Amino acid sequence: MTKARDIMTGGAECVGAEETVLDAARKMKDLGVGALPICGTDNKLKGVLTDRDIVVKVLGAGKDPATCPAGELAQGEAVTIGADDDVQEILRTMSAHKVRRLPVIDGHDLVGMVAQADVARSLSDPQVGDLLQALSTD
Repeated sequence: MTKARDIMTGGAECVGAEETVLDAARKMKDLGVGALPICGTDNKLKGVLTDRDIVVKVLGAGKDPATCPAGELAQGEAVTIGADDDVQEILRTMSAHKVRRLPVIDGHDLVGMVAQADVARSLSDPQVGDLLQALSTD
């Protein structure tokens, strides 16, 4: 049975909740990623910041990315997946929460990220189609 740890991209880096959105954008550019987990000073996951969040919630709202803290964009409890959860659980979680990326947690430690693309590479076409349909509907 394929588990999250089998398909995830390991070594996920966080942006600190107190770091600015501009810092986060630079980190995304340097790492070549479109999302970063937001971690608090307690090293716990607070949420996920996406490139779309930067455009819509910061730039589109007229906020200054050089002064806006990344943690301001963390909303509610972060949606995660366990490293030993199977792909069916990944599909259920992504579909239920309408998210394209999931931080992967092993115990209390962030160990990677599973993105929609990771799922697409690992599953059969019908399963991928179902996920895409679930993520595309309101």
